[in-house]
Amino acid sequence: MLSLPAAAGARVLIVTDAWAPQVNGVVRTLAALASELGRLGHTVEVIGPDRFRTVPCPTYPDIRLSLAPGHRLARMIEAFTPDALHIATEGPLGWAASRWARRRGFAYTTAFHTRFPEYIQARTRLPTGPLYAWLRRFHGRSAGTMVATESLRAELAARGFNRLVSWSRGVDLALFTPEPAEAWSLPRPIFLYVGRVAVEKNIEAFLALDLPGSKVVVGDGPQRAALAARYPAVHFLGARHGPALARAYAGADVLVFPSRTDTFGLVLIEALACGTPVAAYPVTGPKDVLAGAEGCIGALAEDLAVAATSALAADRAACRRHAERFSWRASAEAFLTNLLPMR
Repeated sequence: MLSLPAAAGARVLIVTDAWAPQVNGVVRTLAALASELGRLGHTVEVIGPDRFRTVPCPTYPDIRLSLAPGHRLARMIEAFTPDALHIATEGPLGWAASRWARRRGFAYTTAFHTRFPEYIQARTRLPTGPLYAWLRRFHGRSAGTMVATESLRAELAARGFNRLVSWSRGVDLALFTPEPAEAWSLPRPIFLYVGRVAVEKNIEAFLALDLPGSKVVVGDGPQRAALAARYPAVHFLGARHGPALARAYAGADVLVFPSRTDTFGLVLIEALACGTPVAAYPVTGPKDVLAGAEGCIGALAEDLAVAATSALAADRAACRRHAERFSWRASAEAFLTNLLPMR
């Protein structure tokens, strides 16, 4: 779609409702992307809710939503004078940025990071149809919507989304390595979950499994206290970051990924980079990440216990080799080629 990669020094603006201090895959993706674009010689500005007055998101107070950001956001955009505008999310900032660009006739791109219809349905029982119509309206006005996997691209196309372009993810191969590994003082094998402890992640599908050894949960979220009380044999360790997170991956025998709604699953390639195989349902995200592997790097099955125990036989060296296919440099370059000059 674009010409920016040939011209270092482009000014790229990313507007996102998901940003620090939030902890999730979208934030980690955008932070890694911004850093890599900077290394490629571009000037990147990220505008997130940390710059605005916010209110807690209903049912998930850890996420803050910007309150009436339109006028202030417009001043920020105009002060930065971007060459390209990317709107990462469909929240208050995303809609405000979209309105600003459309009023001025400027092109912009969006990305489909999160299945909000399924997340909202999991919390409220609302049907997904009207929510997908709302998302089609948002993304349909952009020059292109970036998606992380071919499976997701096909699903969204079937739902009436158009101008879909590919943008995969990367992993920090210097941070996520097979050594050093956590020396768990727990019965083996260690089955690990990493991510938000929230209903949309389907974490109880993991916690309820009858598995040998030990279950460990790394992450935090609104369900943590209730689930820790319900499953006292599971080891809930809270959130970990950086080297501590890498050690947790490397010291596990299998990463179990119970989500059916993630659009990619960064934790999958982080675990693989640490030499740890993955077990998941055969759904969008896991089936894309594991595709094309040379050697056994995990298992996918509708019976998650079968997948988890089968993954124990995986080749840890093959896991690392497969993860090395995913780099943030390649991800950033793909992102750049999807951009359009605003004017």
